[in-house]
Amino acid sequence: MVSDAVAVGDIGSVGDVEPVASPAAGGTDGRDALAAARRLVPRLAARAGEHDRAGTFPAADFADLRQAGLFGLMVPSRLGGHGAGFADYAQVAYELARGSGATALVFNMHASVTGALGAVDEDLAESLGLPDEALAARDRLLAAAARGAWYAVAMSERGAGSRLSKLATVYRPVDGGYRITGAKAFCSGAGHADGYLVAARHAEDPAVVSQFLVPADSPGLRVEPTWDSLGMRATSSHDLHLDVTVAPDALLGGMEGLALVVAQLMPHWMVASYAAVYAGVARAAVDAAVTHLDERGLAGLPAVRARIGRADAAAASALLAVREAARRVDAAPGDPETNQWVWRAKLVAGGTAAEVAASMLEAAGTSATRRGHPLERLYRDARCGALHPPTSDVCADWLGVATLGGDPDRDGSAPRW
Repeated sequence: MVSDAVAVGDIGSVGDVEPVASPAAGGTDGRDALAAARRLVPRLAARAGEHDRAGTFPAADFADLRQAGLFGLMVPSRLGGHGAGFADYAQVAYELARGSGATALVFNMHASVTGALGAVDEDLAESLGLPDEALAARDRLLAAAARGAWYAVAMSERGAGSRLSKLATVYRPVDGGYRITGAKAFCSGAGHADGYLVAARHAEDPAVVSQFLVPADSPGLRVEPTWDSLGMRATSSHDLHLDVTVAPDALLGGMEGLALVVAQLMPHWMVASYAAVYAGVARAAVDAAVTHLDERGLAGLPAVRARIGRADAAAASALLAVREAARRVDAAPGDPETNQWVWRAKLVAGGTAAEVAASMLEAAGTSATRRGHPLERLYRDARCGALHPPTSDVCADWLGVATLGGDPDRDGSAPRW
């Protein structure tokens, strides 16, 4: 179901762009976007419990995000967006996750699409040899996002996870564009996004992996409602089945085989973007525990205070790791030390969220384990942080190889992409 904002196939010309909300002054730091995200936190939190219980998509949350202009967060200011950097994104995602981890997680997918597209400046485009038509198509997609369109990511598959080199979904050039066939799993926002970033391998040359922006109303695209999970239940991360033909300009970058290149150039969008979400979930667990303990007069117990203190320190440390990774991404993207921080942030945030939520649940007591209690939901949501690709085990292996002086993208025990 395509949203009411703007269909991907009808994005119009760049000159027609009318942003939903005014971007940050100068389009460089995203401060207006951060303020908007903070204003939305109480609304998202008020809806989170019911959507978790029912396993329903938080459509009202996304209407609020659109109205606030947050779909244009990573869109360059020349196209009507905020022109935010990765550090700005991390701050916004952290705040949204304090209200609803599920909403922040789906927003992360959209930001990863628009952020990667927006980061392709003239120098990078020239070095990659991107054609002018591809850059024009990129601008149309980004301009549509600034007007309120939002995109989901259809990358993971059953049995392959998010490893691009192992995908079973294939494409082949045909008259009028490309034919894409296959199935995707864990597609957050399935059935609600305006378009889907689909990764697929060339049918005749499996080493070539490309990405396409498939409009949600494409004939042959079908959502299978499979999502009934332990945590992050409101993400609508259903299966997506594809037997579609897309126009030539749906090929991102206008060149085949760029998916693996982009993964190497911008690992932060495939690794550390999740970290900001789970740092926010960790902080939300602390906040929920404090509210619960105050209401029941338990905050004066020394053991309870000690748990709160440790959880506060852990949550703050996770956020600092995320901020350091994000700062380095903006200053030196792709630098080896930057990439180490990217992987550290994902590992630390995922583990911290689970540990903090578990401790806060124990501090609050049995009453907080009842369905519908915020801590019960946050406990389940937090458990998902270590599982998002790359999993905590893969992150730890990557960092271990790097720390021992090896090449973590080549020498690790698990394939990265």
